[in-house]
Amino acid sequence: MSEKASEPSEASTRAWTSIMRARERLLAAIEADLKAAGMPPLAWYDVLWELARAQDGRLRPYEIEERTLLAQYNLSRLIDRLEREGLVRREVFARDGRGRWVVITEAGRQLRERIWAVYAGSIETHVGRKLAESEAKALAGLLDRFL
Repeated sequence: MSEKASEPSEASTRAWTSIMRARERLLAAIEADLKAAGMPPLAWYDVLWELARAQDGRLRPYEIEERTLLAQYNLSRLIDRLEREGLVRREVFARDGRGRWVVITEAGRQLRERIWAVYAGSIETHVGRKLAESEAKALAGLLDRFL
């Protein structure tokens, strides 16, 4: 016989709902700010950021997937698009010849910086201005428990 899973408390359920609603609203607001500034979607920034901070500006696709919230099938299409735009290039993985590196280009680095200028302002507008510094630290600390 299996034990019945315990029900979450009302407070836990409310916390979950608030986290999910806040996430959706904040992402929508940031995406709207990027679009209004003529910038590509946030997913572009996420991939370019991970590549820019990686050693030699290169990662294997599965490493990008692990470091972002993008599903593999979406990531493959996004990398194709970034490559067509000249923001990344693929290189053969020397050890086996079958795998590929994804490497950020100078154009990709420049676009990431332009996106960040808008993104940073958006974070300040939608998060920073609504929380005192101590509240932001406390919230980050609480959310870190889930990571």
